[in-house]
Amino acid sequence: MHRTGLVLDDRFCRHDTGHGHPESASRLKVIATALRDSGLVDRCERVEPISAPLATVQLVHASAYLSRLDAACRQGYPYIDVPDSAVCPESFDIALLAAGSVMQAARRVGRGELERAFCAVRPPGHHAEPDRSMGFCLLNNVAIAACVLRLELGFDRIAIVDFDVHHCNGTQRTFEADPSVLVISLHGHPRYLYPGTGFEEETGVGAGRGYTVNIPFTPAATDADYRAAFDDRVLPALERYAPQFLIISAGFDAHADDPLGNLDLTDEAFAWMTRDLLRVADAHADGRVISVLEGGYNAGVLERCVPAHLRALLGDGAED
Repeated sequence: MHRTGLVLDDRFCRHDTGHGHPESASRLKVIATALRDSGLVDRCERVEPISAPLATVQLVHASAYLSRLDAACRQGYPYIDVPDSAVCPESFDIALLAAGSVMQAARRVGRGELERAFCAVRPPGHHAEPDRSMGFCLLNNVAIAACVLRLELGFDRIAIVDFDVHHCNGTQRTFEADPSVLVISLHGHPRYLYPGTGFEEETGVGAGRGYTVNIPFTPAATDADYRAAFDDRVLPALERYAPQFLIISAGFDAHADDPLGNLDLTDEAFAWMTRDLLRVADAHADGRVISVLEGGYNAGVLERCVPAHLRALLGDGAED
């Protein structure tokens, strides 16, 4: 069994998005119950949530945006920037807690205190751009963690693999000119699905050209389509890059049953994708990997697939 950290805290439920919003506290409650009932919580080492200092968050986000977000929450606005990005008076504080918890998990893995970690946090982050919120996301948790790994711990080859059904526009924008972070995104094709970015020809800019890999799928893509993409694109790109640290943006909304996606993945796809990525981390990064919750809006999918994802992180079924 691999020494695996877990971020799981009821405080993340205090980010209240309002009645009927798909990114609600119920998502985390379903996950927490499933992880406890399956005994997986007891097999992991708790990573204590901490709040990210503003100076660290400013490695990714503009201070003007953070001021706007703070003010919108304190003044009781219903959302920031776009109606999808609902907020409540506590949302800024909880977003800082989510970002800080992911940052702390990355530090602990980077220092060798843990081998792997899963961060069940909300609000999610991969759509959050340096200067604005998008798509339920307030702060870009994985981007902040990557900056901490680079600047504090000296990692200069960090790979982020995002298998959420929606393109990670915020993560891409943060690192599109930066060759020290390889961003690979598998997602629904931008012609058919939010946020309308992530075309295959988007490969980075300047010094970062070639370090952004977008793999869009047309509606109803299946496990077999993802398997081919992993074999032909994802794994070869990771092998060439030989990352020192791997971050997974783990969205579960490419599942056939998700109400916001348009792809047809099964439960098994998330398990084998996780195991494939872990093998890359074992080969090149001394096993260093953190996984961070992004999307996934079907309760049944979350209660099955998140435990399977965490079992893979723990090393169960590693030879499958």
